[in-house]
Amino acid sequence: MKPLFPSPPPAPPWPGRRGALPGRRPVLGSLSLALGVAALAFPFSGPLRPQGNPDPPPPSPRETRALWVVRTTLVHPDSIRAMVGRAAQAGFNTLVVQVRGRGDAFYASRWEPRNPQVLAQGLDFDPLALVLREARGRGLAVHAWMNVHLVWGPTPPPADPLHVVRDRPDLLAVPRELASRLFRQDPRAPAFVAALVDHARANTRRLEGLYTSPSHPEVKERIYAVAMDLVESYDLDGLHLDYLRFPAPDYDYSTSALDRFRAWVAPRLTPGHLAELESRYRTDPFAFTDALPGPFDEFRRAQITELMERIFLGAKRRRPNLQVSAAVFPDPDEAYRTRFQDWRAWLRDGLLDVAAPMAYTPDDELFRRQIGAAVAVAGGERIWAGIGAYQNTVEGTLSKIRQARALGAGG
Repeated sequence: MKPLFPSPPPAPPWPGRRGALPGRRPVLGSLSLALGVAALAFPFSGPLRPQGNPDPPPPSPRETRALWVVRTTLVHPDSIRAMVGRAAQAGFNTLVVQVRGRGDAFYASRWEPRNPQVLAQGLDFDPLALVLREARGRGLAVHAWMNVHLVWGPTPPPADPLHVVRDRPDLLAVPRELASRLFRQDPRAPAFVAALVDHARANTRRLEGLYTSPSHPEVKERIYAVAMDLVESYDLDGLHLDYLRFPAPDYDYSTSALDRFRAWVAPRLTPGHLAELESRYRTDPFAFTDALPGPFDEFRRAQITELMERIFLGAKRRRPNLQVSAAVFPDPDEAYRTRFQDWRAWLRDGLLDVAAPMAYTPDDELFRRQIGAAVAVAGGERIWAGIGAYQNTVEGTLSKIRQARALGAGG
């Protein structure tokens, strides 16, 4: 196989950091490709129990050439081996492996149920451990990719009673359209989750499925525990956060979120104004949010940033050299306004090592604008250009690789 990437000249390793940024390293421009590697149908070769990682992590590369590896690749040992071999052969040096897909685990999780297809290979099968073992032998870095708030697709609820959608439907985010109907309704009533699934199915052009409520303390605790379990249990090079945002600007109108916003904003209000809104809130779920749209946006943004900060600091305390990255909406203004994802501030305030703007487009000019704007926000060494290869021809993908390098993107 001809390598997708020519090998850059050797360069000294880039040391990890804790808090302060390192000096600018020379880059040719790095990138992350969303190729969507599919699982391969190979015969199962027998039981597998990966034992540790025999090889040390590779040094940080001069140019990160990363592949987003979707979870369907991780359901069989043979498809994992084929993926790692092909990635190395094609010139990639980093695997960003989706180990938390839809509220389920493609690794040995202490907190979440294993994916059923992974379980079908036996309890000894640990996809992430196998990826690490195979990748280390080829000098590839491995980052664990977590879908944070997206926990299910617009499909019937999962069968596993331990899945968050079945076990804790009270932790799910609610769109404004359903808020009046679901206000104070028992989330364990079958109609509650069914309404959320139907809404997601009717809005597939803008919604991926069901999300957890970003303001709920138990949601934050659960996600933090999942992230720290990964950091503590596996010899990772990085932690990659996806869907660390609201699904759309018309979320979260769950009763728990509305109650928390009410408590959050109350100290800012005069006694008379607070009493008026309290009276209306007994029958109108939008009493506070409609009267105070600016503070409601601020509240929602704060929930996302708070979790980002907690995960970043927790990961760095445990593994100072671990690289923490996040997939983000490419337009920082849109991310800020409509997804409450303030990734400019995360980079500015030292809460994120690297942002990967998801510049998924076949349009070269749009791609240049989006990645150029991202590089201008934080400097090229802290930006990975996210290329949606699935939307491009081979030549279109190669063109965007060249553009990312010319713009000075660092990943």
